Amino acid sequence: MPVSSSSFSTWDYVVFVAILLISALVGIYHAVVGRGHTTSEDFLLGSRQMGSVPVALSLTASFMSAVTMLGAPYDTYHFGAVNAYFAIPYMLVVIFSAEVFLPVFYRLGVTSSYQYLELRFNRWVRLCGTILFMIQTILYTGIVIYAPALALNQVTNFNLWGSIISTGIVCTFYCTLGGLKAVVWTDVFQIVIMVIGLVAVIVKALMLEGGINNVLNTAYHGGRLNFWNFDPNPFQRHTFWTIVIGGTFTWTGIYGINQAQVQRYISCKTRTQAKVALYLNLIGLWIILVCTVLSGLSMYSLYHDCDPWTSGKVQAPDQAALSIFGMVGGPVLGLFTLGILFSWANCTGGIVGLITGFAFALWIGIGSQIHPPPPEVTMSLNLSTAMCNISQLSNETSWTTATLLTTVMSEMPRNDRTETLVSWYSLSYLYLSTFATLIVIIVGLVVSVLTGGRKAQVGTDLLLNRTDLSCYFPWPSADERIDVADWNPRTDTAIGSINFGFGHTELDSIEGRKA
Repeated sequence: MPVSSSSFSTWDYVVFVAILLISALVGIYHAVVGRGHTTSEDFLLGSRQMGSVPVALSLTASFMSAVTMLGAPYDTYHFGAVNAYFAIPYMLVVIFSAEVFLPVFYRLGVTSSYQYLELRFNRWVRLCGTILFMIQTILYTGIVIYAPALALNQVTNFNLWGSIISTGIVCTFYCTLGGLKAVVWTDVFQIVIMVIGLVAVIVKALMLEGGINNVLNTAYHGGRLNFWNFDPNPFQRHTFWTIVIGGTFTWTGIYGINQAQVQRYISCKTRTQAKVALYLNLIGLWIILVCTVLSGLSMYSLYHDCDPWTSGKVQAPDQAALSIFGMVGGPVLGLFTLGILFSWANCTGGIVGLITGFAFALWIGIGSQIHPPPPEVTMSLNLSTAMCNISQLSNETSWTTATLLTTVMSEMPRNDRTETLVSWYSLSYLYLSTFATLIVIIVGLVVSVLTGGRKAQVGTDLLLNRTDLSCYFPWPSADERIDVADWNPRTDTAIGSINFGFGHTELDSIEGRKA
């Protein structure tokens, strides 16, 4: 079934506008209902009164963005169903987030996860972590908005910039008016839409192909059911080990410490409810994963003998997109892990480790774009155009030429030094976060020991301790949070005792102007 572009019908426009309108109305509703609640905690954390179920659905919706909805099925279509192994790292990520990071963040009562870095180290470490988070968020948000707009443009000729601007305006509108409550409940609505969309694609494909058996049979003969790849080679894109090990580090950097996720689960009424939200969310992640894999296999069953891109039916090669968090998320994950698990880590070790890990991730990340990995590393599977009526020979010619050029370049002799350097750029993108995290921890610990870190006095509330496992073991523990405003780990005058975002000098100046 060749891909063809068409314009939106009246009902398509009705559905598109309805989705945006409902999202906007959710923001208006919570702005009106919460008119009497004007504190930052009310706006940013929903007064810390959110329930487990809506937070769980919101976590899943936030995790499974438009990039995942487009990229994951394509990944199965092009590289096979080996990514079904992501079910394992999803489970490990939720466990680590719930049992390592959540207890510390919830106990301290922080509004931002990066506030912890100031409590544990100092203001400069928090600033470095926050800047990296902002860079990651800006880049990621651009991709998240651009990806669905490009998909609409390719299959319906819907105006690209019209989709980008309308989506951006509506999202900004309901977030600004309704705060976290509006975000959570809009996520609940959107995750329902996402699941319905995936199920609709699967059901339609099964109807066209005559059932699940035919879909799986076509996928098997096309090499898409490639589950038995246990090669430990870290340079292969997706194997059992790269997915389980690398995927765990990559997604822990999102779930465990990323402000977008932390802000959601610490908004729950109690620590127990926050953990329940994370574990309920795991079920949602597994459901989405199954749907995306089946969707990708269904797509392959439909287009296995007439690939849309190779045949020139789809004009943009950067559609169905991948988002790599390793370059930023890995180093920041290492920094948080350093602070939470190691009492002798100090601010000097934290900054040096962060810079070292980020430099490594930046080097490999940029190098991989300049020197793309060869086909034997990416393990892309064959795409056929045998049954296509190809009318756009220019695309086919350019694709063939590019393939031939890549083959010729790969066969050109290179000296050993260059070959070794380029091979590092072929490191699986999932291991980028793993290596960066380990570098930050190792370098941070070594520097901390050399700069007197073992003599530092760190409050136990800033570290993971045995009372955080009190729900599983008979250790006494209270579920109350510490009031951050009363927390004063040191007498550093660069940090305010009332508001950690300002120093004492700045606060005194503000009070003087008020007087």
